[in-house]
Order: sequence, then structure tokens, then C-alpha cells
Amino acid sequence: MLPAFVSRGGAADLSGSAREMRAQLAEKILPYWFDTAPDTNQGGYLLADDAVYGRKQPTEKQIVTQSRMIWGFSRAQLAGFSNTNRNYLSAAAQGYHFLLDHFLDRRNGGYFWSTDLKGKPVNDGKFLYGESFVIYAFVEYYRASGDPDALCRALELYRTVQAHLHDDKNGGWFEHATRNWKLLKPGDPRNPVEVVGRKSANAHLHWMEALTELYDASRDPAVKESLIEALRLDKTYFYPEDPAQCAFFRQFDWQPVTGPGSDGLSYGHNVEFAWLMVRAEQVLGREPSWNRFYALLNHALAHGYDDEHGGLYSKGYADQPATDTEKVWWIQAELLAALTDALKHQSDPRDEAALVKLLQFIKTHQADPKDGIWLYAVTANGRPKDNTKANSWKANYHDVRGMLKFVEAFAPAK
Repeated sequence: MLPAFVSRGGAADLSGSAREMRAQLAEKILPYWFDTAPDTNQGGYLLADDAVYGRKQPTEKQIVTQSRMIWGFSRAQLAGFSNTNRNYLSAAAQGYHFLLDHFLDRRNGGYFWSTDLKGKPVNDGKFLYGESFVIYAFVEYYRASGDPDALCRALELYRTVQAHLHDDKNGGWFEHATRNWKLLKPGDPRNPVEVVGRKSANAHLHWMEALTELYDASRDPAVKESLIEALRLDKTYFYPEDPAQCAFFRQFDWQPVTGPGSDGLSYGHNVEFAWLMVRAEQVLGREPSWNRFYALLNHALAHGYDDEHGGLYSKGYADQPATDTEKVWWIQAELLAALTDALKHQSDPRDEAALVKLLQFIKTHQADPKDGIWLYAVTANGRPKDNTKANSWKANYHDVRGMLKFVEAFAPAK
């Protein structure tokens, strides 16, 4: 039986929600990022805003969110949101040039993790997670601008990472290196993401994501082989057929890692991988693994979805109820993206009901009504827990991407 808020003509309801979301993007959300983020003095982006305490002065510019802002503005340009008041391509361009001028290591190759506000390196390490988003951003900027140099630089970075971080013995990629590409040792305090001495589901997922778009844009045969490798390893070791066996980390030789901080699974990463896997397979010209997609999505909905309020919890163990019921903005965004692709592929009343309830929860509890920006985290019943709207880890990527997927699926621009 369908919940009362879902009609039998649900497609029309989703179309209305998608039109409303497109208006939110055009009138509030994208203008917020355009008006607040670009650093008109130094270049790049200033990301430090809180729904309660207001805008603050950030202390750094970090590669992940600097790249994600380039991607977000490029994507806005491609989706037709630029107008006489806000040119999203120009907003992407100034971030692109800031990375080239200040993050690019012209001697050793690759891009530093973080700089100060003027662009002086603060953490000059090279981390697979961060390099992935540079490629992802440069490909989208190439699509939006038509500048072939952006695609060339993305390919150049791929070749640099492949030369220094690929594990030729066991397959996959090492994730943590110094400025001159020497691997960090476990416990090195310079590491900002995941665990030194391990291969992570998170970094390998986003590396696959970057390779997918790079191969789609370039059709480079070496990139294709790397994408095939990343997809195979992700499906084998991190996101297997039984979602209860998903893992955060593996040893370099792919042996399991157990213990505090390693056990359990992330519902958000599982559904994110599900739709990114299908995207990778489509780009490769393969038949998508819809059975694997639905296994991951259905597991998250069965064990991590809040049937009472809507929204997806953070973490759990195997087939047990969720152990961390916090609702983080990016997790809701990835569920939005996955449910959108699920319903594009085939109609299902349960997926539709979950999507409608998710949209209601986001609108009522996660989004700041003033400008539509999603709060970093709320509790299971929707009370604000972290009022951050922008910081070194939060930019216009997960949520804008999920919203655009939903809009383009159910209310495409005429």
C-alpha cells in the first residue's frame, strides 16, 4: 500500500517537485554560491559559512572543495543557468586558473592538498582522493568552456598519478604521498583523508568517478584500462554482490581490514557507488549491472532509511539496523541521485515513496529556507546538528549534482 502522500499518478508529482527544484537552483541555490564563494581578490573560493553564525574568514583553500566548486559552476553553465547577472562559466574559470597558478606542482606534477588564502602551499602532499577531484573538475570545465587545455591537463594528471600511485604488484592505487610522490608511512600526521597504509573504498570510488568522465571526454585507451581496473576492484573488494559485506578499507594486497574504525558500512557511499557504477559501465559500453545497483540501493533502504521521517542514516553493520542515525547532507544527495536513476530505469512504488519522503525531509529539515542551502547535518528527526553551509569539505557538488540529476530526469529544460 502506498503512503498517503504518494498518488497513483506519482510521475506528475515528481515532475512538479522537479520544476520547483529547478526554480530553487536558478533563484536561490546557485546564486548563493556565485555571490558568496568566489574570492575576487586572490582567486579560488572562500568557503566558510554557517546558518546560525554567518560568514567567517576561512583559513585555507583545500583541493577537494576548490575543485568541486569548479565542477559545480561548470555544471551550472552546461545546464543553462548562466544569465546576464551571473556567468557561471566565469566563476568556474577563475577557480580553474587559481589551481593552475597555486596548486599545481610544476616540478613534480600533481596538485597540492591545501594552500593559504593567497595560494601558498600549506599541505603539499599528494593524495589520490584530492587528485581525483582535480580531474573530475577539469573534465567538466572542458565540457563547459570548450578549452582543450583543460582536458590535456586532466590527462596529464592521470598519467602522473598512474606513474606514481598505481600498485603494479597488487592492482589498485596507493593513496598517500609526499610532494615528490614518496609514500607516507602509517601514522603520518600530514594525512588529511582516510588511513595511510590502506586502500579505501572512498578514494577508489572517486578515482573511478574521475576516470569515467575522463574516458568519456577523451576516449584515451590507457584511461579505459584504468577505469576497467577501478570498476573491477571496487565491485570485488569494496562493494560486492552482498551489500552486507561492503568494506571501508583493504590492505595493499586486498586482504580484509577489521577493528574499530574499519568495521561497518556507509549507506551513502553504497548508494553513491551504485549509480556511479552504472554510469561507468554505460561509458564503457557495457550492459549496466542493474542487479548490483538494486542490491545496494535496497539494502540501504531496508537498513538505513528512516521510514518515519524520510532520509538516509550514515552508518551501520551488515544487515543490522543503522548505528549512526545522523543525516548528513551529502548522503541525502547521493540517495536522491540513486533513486532518480532507479526510477528512470524502472517504475517502482516503493522507490517512488522513498524519494517523495526524502524530498519532503530535505525541504522541511535539511535546507535553509532563506537560500535553499543544505545544512551539513541534522538529527534523525530533523533537528539541526551541524549548521555549516560551506567549509573546506562542503561545496556545491553532492547536493547540486543530485538536484540536477533529479531535475533533468523529471523536468528537463525545454
